[in-house]
Order: sequence, then C-alpha cells, then structure tokens
Amino acid sequence: MNPITLTDAAVEHLMQMLKKDNGKGFRLSIKKTGCSGFAYVPSIVDQVKNDDLHFLARALPVYIDPACLSFVSGLVIDYVEDKSLGLKQKRLVFINPNEKNRCGCGESFTVE
Repeated sequence: MNPITLTDAAVEHLMQMLKKDNGKGFRLSIKKTGCSGFAYVPSIVDQVKNDDLHFLARALPVYIDPACLSFVSGLVIDYVEDKSLGLKQKRLVFINPNEKNRCGCGESFTVE
C-alpha cells in the first residue's frame, strides 16, 4: 500500500507540470519552518535520489523522502480551485491525518 494518495485532479496537474518541466517525477519532502514547525516541499524533479521511496500514482512517478515518511503517512494530496477572498486560485492541498495543528496562513503544520 502506498504511504500517500493523490487524487485524480492532483495527478493530472502534476503530469502536466512534469511534461512542462521535462521532469522525471514528483517528489515530496518536508522541512522545518514557519510558526508551526514543518512545511510540505512538493517538487518536480529531474534527478532521482536513490534512497527515496518510489511508487506510481497511475502513471505519475512519485518519490518520497524517507526522512519524512512518518509525518506524511496517510496524506492525501488534492488539486483544487480556491475561491476564497473572491479570487480563483488553483493549488495543491495537503490533507494529513497526522497534523495536530496548522498555522493561520496554512503554510506550516505540527504533528502528534
């Protein structure tokens, strides 16, 4: 079983980004930052790290930094249109059952 799930909308968006950037796959890691502790670091990569966990989400190659696996296990990544504040903005959304709290701006999170 894969440690994270990507919705159809997320896979479609990331496949378009992969083609645009001529990348090899989508990589997810986290970094310490912000007012809550951690931030997601999604990226299109052109080089694969040998120790990354690897799986396919449909045809999308997905790589996960093994150091962040305990933080992202069970994570769902979606791609949605956000209409808050009267602006249409499309973005990746991270739905993580491990999150204990998220900062007010939504950029960083804490885990249990």
